[in-house]
Parts: sequence; C-alpha cells; structure tokens
Amino acid sequence: MGFGRSHHACRRGVLSAVVRPLAWIIFLGVLLAGCSLSAITRHDQYTVRRGDTLYSVAKSYDLNWREVARWNNIQSPYTISPGQVLSLDRYPAIAYSDRGNSKPSAKSAKAPPPARSAAPKPRKAAVDKPAPTRPPPIVEDKSKNWRWPTSGAILRTYEQTQPRHGIDIGGSLGADIVAAESGRVVYSGAGLKGYGKLVIIKHDERFLTAYGFNRKVLVAQGDSVNAGQKIAEMGVGPRNENMLHFELRQDGQPVDPQRLLPRR
Repeated sequence: MGFGRSHHACRRGVLSAVVRPLAWIIFLGVLLAGCSLSAITRHDQYTVRRGDTLYSVAKSYDLNWREVARWNNIQSPYTISPGQVLSLDRYPAIAYSDRGNSKPSAKSAKAPPPARSAAPKPRKAAVDKPAPTRPPPIVEDKSKNWRWPTSGAILRTYEQTQPRHGIDIGGSLGADIVAAESGRVVYSGAGLKGYGKLVIIKHDERFLTAYGFNRKVLVAQGDSVNAGQKIAEMGVGPRNENMLHFELRQDGQPVDPQRLLPRR
C-alpha cells in the first residue's frame, strides 16, 4: 500500500524504526513492505507553531499540502492556527474534530502560496480546492473468512460513527477482542489521537483492520496473529461506555465492516 511518501521520507521512517523496541522485526518488515509499514506505524501528527503555514508543514515532511488539507478537512483559504494538531497521514482516520473547520484566530498562520501559473487566472483555480473524498469501494473479495471481533451488540453503525470510519460494538469491560482475520500487527499503542489503545492488523496488500479503545493490548508490532486470536480486552470509549471501535479498510479506503462480517 503506497501512501505517497518520497524516497527521503522512507529512509527517515526506516531509521526511526530501527531504534525502537522490536527494531529488527520492524526493520525487516519495512524492507519487505517497501516503506508502507513505516507509513502506517509512525505517529504522523504535527502541532502547528507560530509562523507555520500548511505549505511549509507539508513541505518539511515531503507531502503535498493539498493532500494534507484534505486529510484534515481544511477548506480554503487553508489557514492553520498555533496549537492545531494536523494529521500527516491519511490512515488511520484520526478524528481531529472541529479544528479543521474552526474560524482562524488573529494569530492564525498564513495560507499557503497559490499554485504557480504562466498566465493570470480569471477565476479561482479549481486545484485550490481539496479533492472530494472517494466513496467506499464495492467489496467483492471472497478470499477472507471474516469474523466478529467481539460478541457484543452494535452501538453505532458505520454512518453513525463519523468522522471515524467504522462501527462501535458494546460489551462488558475486559471482554475478549479477537482478530477478525489472520495477519500481522503493524501498530500497537496509544499514540494516535482519538482511538485510545489501538491495534492495527494488516491482512494482506488490500485489507487492514483497526481495533480501538482497548483496556489492555495483548499483541505487539510485528506479531503474527491468527483469525479469532485474542488480541486485546475491551475498554471504555469517549462516551464513557464499554465498547470497541472497529474499522476495516480495503485498498486504503474505509468500508462498512458489516458488509463483510457474517450475519448474526
């Protein structure tokens, strides 16, 4: 799965992974995955400082500022404010809530420079607008034997969990959370804002699943897991209720997990 990282960003991600726990496992995974593992596991977020612009922040990370604007739902004139937290990765879909749509303060950073053009533009260029979000792809893959990650009732459906893209499943505190399919753990931790203690499993080049708001995580980055294997214990979500937030991605895009999970 490519995430638009330049060669320089890939090298920097690899060097960063080497110095962490389980370094050799992650390092070998990056070599095999062509830096996509680094793109998934790094804590790709940035807190805006005074004087920053969307353009300067994106450039420092070898990213396209229009893509960063789209990932954070920042609209024209693309102003950002000191203290604002930006996601520098389109996955996971971190819920940075209202900051992307808030009105800029008097101390807001300047908007990025417009795209260069050989001739004056009579109207505002269409490229200044973030590209619309693509609709979820049609799921037709039958190669997986998906299973429910926990046995509780659905608290919120795919449409009800926006801007997070998944479903919320209830249950008792400490209930078993299991892998929905076999795969490899590419993230295990609490560094991604809006998901609590989170596990992300890569099942193949097409599919990823994410398991958020766990009380306890039982797997580490680099671990191979089997379908149905216990990976965590249910914790408490943002509404102070016992729950699991479960997401599924196909080809980098979120899809409704209930389109793949078996009927109950």
